[in-house]
Amino acid sequence: MKDCRLGIARAAMRITIALALAAWLAASGFTGDGAARAEPLKIRIGWIVTPAQLTPYMFAKEGIAVHNGVSYTLEPIHFQGSPMEVTAAQAGDLDIAVFGSTSFAIAVENAGLSDQRIIADEVQDGVPGWSGPEFRVLKDGPIKTIDDLRGKILVTNGLGGETDMAIKLTMLKHKMVVNRDFTEIEAEMANMNAFLLAHKADLVVAVHPFQDNPDFEATSSSLFTSGDALGRFEVSFWTASKDYIAAHRVVLTDLLEDYVRAIRWYSDPAHREEGLQIVANFTKRPLATFDKWLFLPGKGYYRGPDAMPDVDAVTANVHMQHELGMVKADLDAKDYADLSLLTAAIARIK
Repeated sequence: MKDCRLGIARAAMRITIALALAAWLAASGFTGDGAARAEPLKIRIGWIVTPAQLTPYMFAKEGIAVHNGVSYTLEPIHFQGSPMEVTAAQAGDLDIAVFGSTSFAIAVENAGLSDQRIIADEVQDGVPGWSGPEFRVLKDGPIKTIDDLRGKILVTNGLGGETDMAIKLTMLKHKMVVNRDFTEIEAEMANMNAFLLAHKADLVVAVHPFQDNPDFEATSSSLFTSGDALGRFEVSFWTASKDYIAAHRVVLTDLLEDYVRAIRWYSDPAHREEGLQIVANFTKRPLATFDKWLFLPGKGYYRGPDAMPDVDAVTANVHMQHELGMVKADLDAKDYADLSLLTAAIARIK
């Protein structure tokens, strides 16, 4: 009788252990074929302005992102500007932060994000044969040369940014400094035309799609460009921390593979009409807003081939910032880049 009770107890224990093991395997995502089924990694990525940044709509075409929803899910998060992205990256609320040369130097030197690494390109200005920000004056106005800007009001879309650097460096070459020889103010890109036509400023910034306004085109002329002032300039690129890269290398490579696929798809002339419609739907603007320039070689936004950033340009851009006194220290961007994931992603789809 005693042996019978002992056998029943042992059997009950084996059943309890088996049930516990089954529950643990189910919770772990074990599939029974020797592999664990993990949930896709949620990747939070920042973006500021579109259509320059593909991020919020790049996977709108079904079939581009073969890994989205499998190894990762992308969560684009909109920010009003780079300072907010810096704050989010500091707080750990952002996995991929998008910076330009100016904001990256500030993030590294002022915000302590020295572990942040450049992993992919987004938009570049000043590339020969491609368009970029223009600095316009009234066509029939008194400003004919840069020297004529002495004592005048110049407008940037953001102090500390690319256009601010272009203005300050251009004026400095003509022996003029801000607040002594000219005044610099801020305005949104959409309001540049109004500032110029209302004589509230003597020089404004012109970019697509605002520079395509017929009135703006008819009444203004370009005095210089950002490329004239700065050369090649890295407007925006993707960055992630060293720890995040180390923890999620395989999944990030999946994301970059899909990103390269997206760039190739939108750059293909055969897909332009469909791509323009996707952008028009996302931005809720008429397709005609983008028809003259977006996804057109030499007119739209220049992206490094297969999202490969120009790291040397970042270094040169930061050097100019340092010379203008915008950042305290210089830096070599090669020390803050990890392009191994992008290289592996490109190799997969060639």
